[in-house]
Amino acid sequence: MSIESTIMKMTKAAKAASAEIAKCPTVKKNAVLLKIAETIEKNAEFIKNENRKDLDIANEKRLSNAMIDRLTTSDSTIKAMSDGLREVALLDDPVGSLSETRRRPNGLEVSRMRIPLGVIGIIYESRPNVTIDAAGLCLKAGNAVLLRGGSESLSTNRALAGIIGKALRETGLPEETVQVVPVSDRLAVNLLLKQEEDIDLIIPRGGEGLIRFVVENSKIPVLKHYKGVCHVYVDEGADLAMAENICFNSKVQRPGVCNAMETMLVHKSAAPLFLPKMAKRFIDKGVEIRGCPETCKILPKAVEAQKNDWSAEYLDLIVSVKIVNDMDQAMMHIMEFGSSHTETIVTSDYKRARRFVREIDSSVVLVNASTRFNDGGQLGLGAEIGISTSKLHAFGPMGVEELTTTKFIVFGDGQLRK
Repeated sequence: MSIESTIMKMTKAAKAASAEIAKCPTVKKNAVLLKIAETIEKNAEFIKNENRKDLDIANEKRLSNAMIDRLTTSDSTIKAMSDGLREVALLDDPVGSLSETRRRPNGLEVSRMRIPLGVIGIIYESRPNVTIDAAGLCLKAGNAVLLRGGSESLSTNRALAGIIGKALRETGLPEETVQVVPVSDRLAVNLLLKQEEDIDLIIPRGGEGLIRFVVENSKIPVLKHYKGVCHVYVDEGADLAMAENICFNSKVQRPGVCNAMETMLVHKSAAPLFLPKMAKRFIDKGVEIRGCPETCKILPKAVEAQKNDWSAEYLDLIVSVKIVNDMDQAMMHIMEFGSSHTETIVTSDYKRARRFVREIDSSVVLVNASTRFNDGGQLGLGAEIGISTSKLHAFGPMGVEELTTTKFIVFGDGQLRK
């Protein structure tokens, strides 16, 4: 069968399956989620063996450390997958829920009902955990999903697809509700992006190049974020020990992900005390510091930052550092170079904290906490299907509710429009 025939068959089957899963009762959806979680744990060694095949190829191709980090499926990754599915099963089912009813002057009772989006296509690089997170969230929200992972994770994704399919069959749901595109040819992506009659939404996850390609070539609405240029601003009078820990965690805990800090902004009054201690912790962990001229005066080991450093998503042990005169300058920097992803202020001033969260236009804004908390699981969504930095129709981590929309429900008793 040709790639075109394969994609057409998959999308038609997904459309048919979406009608079944949309009316599936909550108890049955939860049962399949728990079944997938259990089967993943039972097949942990098989999954890791298949993942090793992908890692061997990735190392031969000399993929970046960030890419290999995202690709690696370990015991902790498998546990996170299964735990995430169980958390999603515990979440309230948004499908069928009604908003508050409003009674119109003519007696009509108007409310909104949450309904599934339909068929969702997800195109992503590395990260086999996306296969499970996306499947779980789409199932809970009553959607069918087509998953097209990168060629670098093909063996792992095929293994996970088999596990999901088996759980769907055993629970009595259409196996086509969750499908993994079985080919690595880039043509499959181009074909998926043209199936506007059968696919309702495309969600790309990966590097900026992939996301821009999807946006430029899709005939289907795309929910996206291009990159994560995340900032931590250390305010005047901040608790510097707290600021150290937050900045260190934001950069070092997992540098190859989109919610890692890329730029650290430091108030000029805090810089002389804060930067030397912070720099030592960074350098001890192998972090390269690229600083503004004022930073380089305080930190002789820092490399002078170039203009493109301020908008860079390093996804690596590199951080850019700028000393600012005040919070206004910090916010102007974020507005100019940020990506509307995640920003943190470390401050002891309540008024400045409130102003920061009100005026910074990013999907998640934090006070005195690591940027790494911009994550569906960490924010109570169970898991996430991605982080949107566009505002239609979601902004920030997307969980179950963000994979639904609403329709109007109107009850009358014979009203006619005049």
